[in-house]
Parts: sequence; C-alpha cells; structure tokens
Amino acid sequence: MFHQETADAERFEQFILHAVRQILASPDPEPFLEWARESIPEILDLPASGLERREIRRLANLLGTAVWNATPHPAHGFRPKPLDPPPPFVPCPCGSGERYRDCCGLDGLPELSTALIWELLLDDLPERGLKDALASGQVPRPLFAKLADRWLDEDRPGRAVGLLEPLFAGPLEDLDGDYEPAFDVLCDAYDRLDHWRKKLAFLERLCEEGSRALKAAAWQRRSTMYIDEGDFPQAEAAFSAALRSEPDNPGNALLEITLLAAQHKDHIARERARFWLARLRRLGFEGEAFMGLLADAVRDPQEALVTSQSDSLDPVLLLLHDWVDQAAARPLPDYVLAPLKESERRPPDAQLGLFDDHPELLDARGEARLRLSLHGVPAELRAPLTVRRLESVWRRIFPATKPLSTQLTLGEEDGVWLAAEWVEYLLAHPEAADSLDVLDDLASALYAHPESALPWIAHALMRPLLERAWGIVGRALPKDGSHHVPWSRDANRPALRLLFRRYLCQLDEGEPGGAVYTLETLLRLNPQDNHGARAELMNHYLRSGEDEKALALASRFPDDVLVDLAYGEVLALYRLGEQERARSALRTAVTRLPRIPPYLTRKRIKQPRLNPLGVDPGGDGQAWLYREAMRDVWEAEPGILRWMKRLTA
Repeated sequence: MFHQETADAERFEQFILHAVRQILASPDPEPFLEWARESIPEILDLPASGLERREIRRLANLLGTAVWNATPHPAHGFRPKPLDPPPPFVPCPCGSGERYRDCCGLDGLPELSTALIWELLLDDLPERGLKDALASGQVPRPLFAKLADRWLDEDRPGRAVGLLEPLFAGPLEDLDGDYEPAFDVLCDAYDRLDHWRKKLAFLERLCEEGSRALKAAAWQRRSTMYIDEGDFPQAEAAFSAALRSEPDNPGNALLEITLLAAQHKDHIARERARFWLARLRRLGFEGEAFMGLLADAVRDPQEALVTSQSDSLDPVLLLLHDWVDQAAARPLPDYVLAPLKESERRPPDAQLGLFDDHPELLDARGEARLRLSLHGVPAELRAPLTVRRLESVWRRIFPATKPLSTQLTLGEEDGVWLAAEWVEYLLAHPEAADSLDVLDDLASALYAHPESALPWIAHALMRPLLERAWGIVGRALPKDGSHHVPWSRDANRPALRLLFRRYLCQLDEGEPGGAVYTLETLLRLNPQDNHGARAELMNHYLRSGEDEKALALASRFPDDVLVDLAYGEVLALYRLGEQERARSALRTAVTRLPRIPPYLTRKRIKQPRLNPLGVDPGGDGQAWLYREAMRDVWEAEPGILRWMKRLTA
C-alpha cells in the first residue's frame, strides 16, 4: 500500500495539486477518477517502483478516490463529498477485472487530510473563489494565516488584519500552536500599518491569557523587539518567559542564539547551539530545517544568522556581503606618506604638552607610560596611483557626499541604498577594497541603512571593512613611526574616521581593551584630536583604574573645555594620593566648569532640558551627561564626593 511519508514529497505535492485542479474543473467524480488512473502513475513515476501494471492501476485508483474524498468542492459548499464504496461483489472500478472486495476494497482507502488539501486549494483559488470559500465557513481557521500572508505580499495589510483579528477575539487558551502562523502574520500586519500600540496590547494579552504555545510565541516576539532596540536585559527577561512557557519550543533555541550573537557572546552561543542540537534531536526534530541552522551556529553564530535571515534581508546587503568576503582576501596595498611642506603645516595647538616636560610620567625604563606621540612629521596619507584612478570613477558613481566634519552620517544620503550602480561597480572591481576612501563611504552607507541595527551588519559587513582599513593604516603608519596624519588634510580624513568607527564597533562588540588601543592609535596619528577621543580615553582609563595614564592624558590638554579631561584629572590625582594637586586641579576645573560638582555630589537631581543641537560647554546639559556617564566611578572612590562637596560649597 502507498504511504505518503515514503513517497517523494515534491512529487506527491505535485500530484495533489494536479488532482485538485482536475476536481475543481468538474463536480463529477467519474471523469476525475479516469484521469487519476491514467495520470497518477506518470506523475508519481510508479512504473519505476517495480510494481506490476495491475498493482499500479489499483494504487492510482485508490489515491484518486482518497483525494476526491478529502477535497472541499465549491459546488458542494466547499465541503468534501466522499464517494460510497462500490458493492463488494461488483467488478472493481480500477479495471483489474476482480471483484471490488478482492481488489481495491481489500485493504481500505488511504486517508488524506482535508487541511492538507485546503493548503493547496487556497493557493490555487481565484480571488472570487477565495471570497466564497471564506463565506462558506469551511476554511480551517489556522489556515487564515496563509491568506493573510498573501495579502501582506500584495501590500494589503489592512485586509490581513481584518481577517485575523477575529481569530483572537475570544478565549485564547483554546488556540494551540497551529495558530502561531496567524499570530506572526497579524503582528507583521500591525507593523506594516504602524499600529504599534495595538500590537503591544495584543502581545501583552497573549502573554497573560494565551495557551502555552502562544505565550511562548508572544514572549519570543517581545524578546526580538527588545534585541532590535538594544535593550538586552529586557530581551533576556522575555526569553526566559518564553522558555518557561514552552521549554521544548524550537523557536527558543533560535532566539537564544540570536540574543547571544547580538551581544557578541559568540563562544556562549556556540555552546548553547550544541546543547539545543542534542536536545532537539532527542525530541525528534532531526530532519527539520532549523537543525541545520543550529549546526551552522556551532561553527559561526553570526554567519548562521545571516543565512537564516537571508530571505528577509535587503538583497543589496547580501551582494555587499559577497564583495566583503572577496575584499578580505586581498593583499594590503602600499600607501605612502607625503610629508607636508612648511607652508602646509598648521601651527601646533598650544594646548599640547610634551612628555619631556613631565619626567614623573616616565616608568623605570624611561619609557612613556602612555605612548601617544606628540612629535613627528605631519604628513598626508596617499593611495597608490591605481587606487587614485579607481577613486575618481567611484566619486562619480557613489550617490552621496562625505560626512560633514567629524560626523559619521553621510551628506545627501537619501537614496544611497536605492541606487544599484555603485554596488555593481564593487562586484566588478574587488580592488576597490584597496581604497580607504571607498571603505569610508561604505562604512558611512552602512550607518545609513534602515537595517543598520541588525547585529550581523556590524559583524559580517562593518567589522571586516574596518579591519581592512586598520591593516592598511597600520602598514603605512607603523606604531614606532615618526609621522602623524592631521585631520586638517582632507586626504587623511577617511583613515581617521575609519579608526574612530573601529573604536565604536569594538565597544559595541564588548572589546574594551581593543577599543582603548584603537583610541590611543587615533590620538597618536592625529594629536590635535578632532574626534574628541581624549574624553572617551580618559573615562576608559578611570574605569579600569589606570590613574597614571589618565593623568598623563590630562597633562597633554591643559585648560581643556571637555569636562572628562578637567574632572578626570581631579579624580586621578585624588586616587593617586596627590591631595594638594587634586585641590588645585579641582579649583581650576570649577572655575571653568562650575556646574559639574552639584550634579556629581547630589544623590538625586532633576534632568535638565538637553540642547538637541549639542552640548553647551559649562551648562547644565553637559553636567548631566557627565553625571550619567561617570558618577558611578566617582561614587566608588570612598570619600571623594564629600571632599568635593566641602571644597565647592
């Protein structure tokens, strides 16, 4: 006897689809059964099975009858109209010549699910037929998701919402996992319509009142939303709730890997993928597609997520991902340093001090504790001639201008991801990866992409671009070199901007040590520090207890308007036991920035209105932001806030 599970799945689906179309064409079973006996053997390639011709015809008759009995027909009110079996002693309708009871009636008919037929039927019915089918009340309610998803694809989210909302209007505990696709499509439709309040209320209701399966789905959706917002504590809490609701739900496995990968905890993600693989195998999920994803996550969680999301990602990003893979394999180009002429050099910033003036900042070997060179020859970083020629073409193709000053967003960025010409150019020219100018534009473009918050963009696209730039700059400007590349030269800006982006990326990926080294390098290469790296670096030093490095950094920028430097010096001196120097530094800092002490010393203080255009030096907004960033570090030093309050009262 034929069993569906042992047949080739694709052939069997094609057979069902052909059969349903035949049935829809006529309400009469006899022509259909004759078609089945003639066509099914060819569709299912039954002659290749080794069965005798008599058995093949008998099998085709049984399958055709089973499909007829399970198919809802429009002429019958979208209800199946099963055939009565023939009397046992009449000739069998399959044409074998035997009596029915000794032939097709011997083992009984195979059973097919009407729900299976409905899935194919909904794909094949014309618009009018769909309306009639819904009006009949015979469409299985969980399959409403299939229709609603079609309407979403046709950009009719309102119609999808109108169909699906009534499914969830009554008691929710009776709706099992079959309704999860409808839940997903309804949430997507709310997103398309920007009905976020409605969506949140729906999710909260499901989390409280839904069946175990729907509770898990709702908590999973909420966790994903928190991941997109970067709120990982809330995402972890929602994931835990999903796990409690349905511990063996495979969706929890994929969610946990996503959550860990989004926080760049790849080593933990690999171990959890290994755990889930073993657990889900024991539960009988061996052949499911998501098991392949988990296996991929054991090797590389980030790449596994790219693969899992490829159907929903911008195709241009996937093309760029292919180009990045090619680019990473290219040898590094040789940039040259062209020293600036005296007439091209700007006078050195009067704020910059020298280690030579501070012998106390040298260690026992006479080496500076902080290797941030203030000496050296200012130079311009120049690409090889072949790269410069390529850049002249790129500038004509790329549809956006460079960021303004030290900003990171593109100028005139509208439409940069709508134009495909520049992506096609990259695919045809992998050598474009030799250009810091091109890498800078690509990094800026990725910041502007609507999906820029997705973790894999940082890992699989942004980070390789930044690492290539780091390699190019390091090859041209070794750490023991005597040159620096001032921001004042336009040709140097792509390199310096890329280094600052690398710092931000390392910080996001939980690499504070690497981030600090990148900032130190940026400050060495551009001692005038147009990006304000010194403020970030000062706070990193103070958080990690490196007070001597913090003090050395502050000495390079006396009278700095940045609060981080002025008050960071105070904290470093206090922790080093230099009380008198700390008092002097505090008096100087208060003279320049008097609003800081009240915001640091008070346990509670109202947030002031912040200037949307930026921070006003010396104002309440600057004081509030510094409190938010560093008060915990100050508070951790015993007695310093009381000391500050007493001296500034």
